[in-house]
Amino acid sequence: IESGKVFTEYGHTAQEDREYEKIIEAQRRKSKQLCFRYNQTDPMDEEGREKLVRELLGGTGKTLWLEAPIHFAYGCHTTVGDYFYSNFNLTVVDDGRVSIGNSVMFGPNVSIFAATHETEVSSRRENIEFARRVVIGDDCWIGGGTVILPGVTIGEGAVIGSGSVVTRDVPARTIAAGVPARTIRAITEADRTGYLHTL
Repeated sequence: IESGKVFTEYGHTAQEDREYEKIIEAQRRKSKQLCFRYNQTDPMDEEGREKLVRELLGGTGKTLWLEAPIHFAYGCHTTVGDYFYSNFNLTVVDDGRVSIGNSVMFGPNVSIFAATHETEVSSRRENIEFARRVVIGDDCWIGGGTVILPGVTIGEGAVIGSGSVVTRDVPARTIAAGVPARTIRAITEADRTGYLHTL
């Protein structure tokens, strides 16, 4: 899976593959159970929620908050850095690795797809897929309703406009938006609006 080659998650005949199939099936089941428990946990039970999400994910920094509901294919293939926040309904298809940096914010309904299928019909009939790593750098802000596709790297400090579909890499400290997302411009000191100075 991590090599980027095509694979199937089940139906293998070789003994080695069948043993690994059991491992990844257990990972998927654990993710489903932990997501279910997280999504049913009292929102005021902050300690219980944090414990569940730290058990779910492959690595976590300090101070993270994910608004329920959340949905992860594996969970253990996703890591987040310090000060991570996600609004409602985060969906991560993390057959491939997903790496999220420090001080990253997600709006509601963000989806990250680190796995996909070939467009050729017969391969889909055989449940063949492949995965590509997704990397989101430090200090990124991903607007609500954004979809991030396999193999994408979003550079540190970038902002993705709401409703975007990110199909290619986004340079650091830029704004990208659209379907498909295009880099609009660099982020500069002129983007400081001065709102804080009026309080």
